[in-house]
Amino acid sequence: MASINPHINFNGNAEEAFNFYRSAFGGEFARIVRFKDMASEEFQVAEHEANKIMHIALPIGNSVLMANDVPEILGRTNENENRSKIVISAESKEEADRLFNRLSAGGQIEMPIADSPWGSYFGMFRDKYGIEWMIDFDANYKGKV
Repeated sequence: MASINPHINFNGNAEEAFNFYRSAFGGEFARIVRFKDMASEEFQVAEHEANKIMHIALPIGNSVLMANDVPEILGRTNENENRSKIVISAESKEEADRLFNRLSAGGQIEMPIADSPWGSYFGMFRDKYGIEWMIDFDANYKGKV
């Protein structure tokens, strides 16, 4: 079966954000590619962007969270867009609380984690990097939305 893996664009702080995410989820990066690693005559890289992230991947359970820094030539990523959120389906209330508390640190809580009217344990926030997250645990679905 196909899987869905979120990908996030950053304005130069992808590595900082992913070190923060790794501290919340644990694990190791599957891959880190910097712009300088891709540089060639066909793909010129400005010196001030050489160490920025071209691709980074952090496996989380059966999924992979991925990101890159957007090169300045392509413009800035709108850090206030809110058309999508990353949903984490926790396997327990304890895991939901742990991830909610770690990932929301320094961010803005939109809905504190608590029992929801629809029957799951749910919370929603924007992290300190502007990324929107929803944490959900539903005992009826064994952690799967």
